[in-house]
Amino acid sequence: MKETLADDLNLLSAFCGVRDLTDLSQNALYQKYQLKKADAFVLFGGSILSGIDVLITAMNNQVATNYLIVGGQGHTTNALRLKINQFYPQIPTKNASEAQMFNAILQLKTGKTADYLEEKSTNSGNNITNLLQLLETHELKKDGLILCQDATMQRRMAATCSKFAPNTTIINYASYKVKVMEKDNQLHFDRKLLGMWEMDQYITLLLGEISRLQNTPSGYGPAGKNFIAPVFIPQDVLAAFYRVAKLFPNKVRTANPAYAKSLEN
Repeated sequence: MKETLADDLNLLSAFCGVRDLTDLSQNALYQKYQLKKADAFVLFGGSILSGIDVLITAMNNQVATNYLIVGGQGHTTNALRLKINQFYPQIPTKNASEAQMFNAILQLKTGKTADYLEEKSTNSGNNITNLLQLLETHELKKDGLILCQDATMQRRMAATCSKFAPNTTIINYASYKVKVMEKDNQLHFDRKLLGMWEMDQYITLLLGEISRLQNTPSGYGPAGKNFIAPVFIPQDVLAAFYRVAKLFPNKVRTANPAYAKSLEN
């Protein structure tokens, strides 16, 4: 059976948006990792707005000892500001970091705040290096970390963490799961999520991720820019990527040099 565009996008999404737990609970954590709690649950600011509800679930279910929000200003920040202006107009966004804005939503919804914020990072690489520095500065354990990023960027975030903290148990929990459906020759998401990307941007993000995850001279793996640990991309995922990229040759997002700071910063 010939794969449809929706099938290909859902295959890319399932690959990028890893969830290592069946649900965000102490029971699921113990069943798979024999951990009563992770050392930290980390929400990254590249996520859509509904990511805050995953953080709230994590806090309510006490899946970690500490709760952190990581994110300065990067390629998704302006999109986040626009969505916050739309859905939470009482929250100031001008010059605010992603971590500040998500923390303000958390406080608005629950009266609680994250234990720690990281506000200087501009890309996935220093999201991780700055996170690790923050954990070290505050003498917080990092044996087991639950990472929660936008579903399009989750696998790369984990691969970055694997490079810089190879002895840490990384537990993926992408901030949402969504499927693309085709109806009347139009692409739609199967459910509504607060702050979800427009379909064009979603396709751009997925294509950009697969191109980055490849361990090739142009990718982010050791054979290329060496930003991430090597990632194995299954053949069917690569085939789907090439089919979608052929349909949307202008949507294979390249890195914005404005946010490409050294990982040592």
